[in-house]
Amino acid sequence: MTSLDLFRLDGRVAIVTGASAGLGVAFALALAEAGADVVLGARRADRLAQTAALVEATGRRAVAVATDVSDPDACTALVQAGMEAFGKVDVLVNNAGVGTAVPATRESPEQFRSVIDVNLNGCYWMAQACGRVMQPGSSIINISSVLGLTTAGLPQAAYASSKAGLIGMTRDLAQQWTGRKGIRVNALAPGFFESEMTEQYPDGYLDLMKLRLPAGRAGDPAELAATVVFLASDAAGYITGQTLAVDGGMTIT
Repeated sequence: MTSLDLFRLDGRVAIVTGASAGLGVAFALALAEAGADVVLGARRADRLAQTAALVEATGRRAVAVATDVSDPDACTALVQAGMEAFGKVDVLVNNAGVGTAVPATRESPEQFRSVIDVNLNGCYWMAQACGRVMQPGSSIINISSVLGLTTAGLPQAAYASSKAGLIGMTRDLAQQWTGRKGIRVNALAPGFFESEMTEQYPDGYLDLMKLRLPAGRAGDPAELAATVVFLASDAAGYITGQTLAVDGGMTIT
């Protein structure tokens, strides 16, 4: 086996949540291109069908299940769909997430809880359901954010709290499961990548943020997707409990 072979995912089954748009589509497609069959979860079933078609165009198989990750039963059902279709689950990409930018003195309890319920609780329910069926050599990748590590000028207490909490959860699950179950658990902390969330930013905000980045530009989704493939693969077999910032240098400024 060569070094490049370590990055292949042939014969593996990956679950991607939030797979109906944006980065979730890029993750699903990259995993399929690396050889994995993919189980797709998101709330928008019509958009999931489009992602499934992209996966199948690579020659891999896809299963799409409408899923609200804030519902533990729905998370269990998504994992069960993967088990019924493919007989196993090897990779989880916990990507489903929502964001708000509400000043802290105005944010309602419902607004705050709704973000935590998807971004943090939903990732836990998915990891828990996968942890019950995954075999040694499996990998969980939690999509956190640089806003779990630093700030970026918008009032995003709920979002930042959820993403920082996800980093802590990553460490704890890695400690629990890597030695006992052989399941690696890591997190990605993306910086600015084009997505539905960035479309909601105020005019001029991204241009201002680029001035803070040593890289001087927003990230390409393909760059982040390639990092997901790395963490899912045997090339990252000795990496667990880590948070990898893919942010153009934002966290060093």
